[in-house]
Amino acid sequence: MPPHPGCSPAHPGLNGVIGQSQSVSIIRSTKTFTHPVKITAMTPTIKDVAAHAGFSIATVSRAINAPHTVNPATLEKVRQSIDALDFRPSVFGRQLRGERTRLIGVVLPTIANPVFAESLQGIDDLASAHGYRLMLMTTQYNAERERYAIETLREHRVEGMILTVADADTHPLLDELDRAGLLYVLTHNDTVRRPSVSVDNRLAAYDGVRMLIAHGHRRILMLAGTLAASDRARQRHLGYAQAMQQAGLVPAPALEIDFNSEELEPAVLAHLISGPNRPTALFCSNDLLAMIVMRGLRRARLQIPLDMSILGFDGLAMGELLQPPLASICAPNREIGCAAWRRLLARIERSFSDASLATLALTLPHSLREGATIAAIPNASDAPRVRALQPFA
Repeated sequence: MPPHPGCSPAHPGLNGVIGQSQSVSIIRSTKTFTHPVKITAMTPTIKDVAAHAGFSIATVSRAINAPHTVNPATLEKVRQSIDALDFRPSVFGRQLRGERTRLIGVVLPTIANPVFAESLQGIDDLASAHGYRLMLMTTQYNAERERYAIETLREHRVEGMILTVADADTHPLLDELDRAGLLYVLTHNDTVRRPSVSVDNRLAAYDGVRMLIAHGHRRILMLAGTLAASDRARQRHLGYAQAMQQAGLVPAPALEIDFNSEELEPAVLAHLISGPNRPTALFCSNDLLAMIVMRGLRRARLQIPLDMSILGFDGLAMGELLQPPLASICAPNREIGCAAWRRLLARIERSFSDASLATLALTLPHSLREGATIAAIPNASDAPRVRALQPFA
């Protein structure tokens, strides 16, 4: 997917800090550095601290990373040397004094998708106002990078985490965080088992597909990223299937596309536009995917919505700038980030009430933006009737 304007493009071999705002450090979650960090002669190192304190580098390292294992008198001498040399006092000095780091970890699949950038902005605005700093790591929808990101943030002694993960209900690392007592809140993962803030992905997709059916569409296909990498996409497919079945239609398996792809593969495009029974409407599991699909269809000389109707999911503002403006199921992405921050802060500062603890999951409302990418099909009068909303099984 194309990088967000103003950001460096993602690079699979790039590590370390790639960007920084006032309160957000952004880290790529790979393990090896391809560009060595250049330290000037004026920057104190752990070797300088060891020489100043009169201890070995190993002792200083233990004092920094595991202060509870170091003799108090030794710890005090190391702390004094760190203060004297001004050696990264923003993190390590506070840790040695037993003070709070006021550091929050954030794990997102990507910031190339504006959905997550909008959520991050909401988190950052409130975190900065409360005197907290963020450390951001991205996973590119990769399970190993997700694991590494969470483990790295734990090593940095964050006070809490805000995460979007592949599978919230069965994630072993979240179970580990629960056992360790490390506070976290999930965003966009709608699960009743964990602290989370999201829309009801299944119901939102259901409502969107009903809108397509109401315009006379019978052959509706859902396009999504890799379902195994996103419980949101899986829940949206369940909503799609529910709407189709209740209208007497047969749902199709989701057509899966790599989340990181920037173009439709020729075989995928051919599948969408060929044959007498090709779909008349496409439900895309996110707006960025919908934009990629629209570009591919245009290159194939199809007109939107005359030849193909398109419905996205996210409600990105940039979708309204397209021609024609994108129809979308809208989620309050920035507010999801804000709400996640407020819930995490309440848990960290123990300012929550018993009532707020009773509900782990917070579900925010979604809405439908009709846009101009959905057209009624010519035989709309023969369209199946859309039944009244029924509870999910």
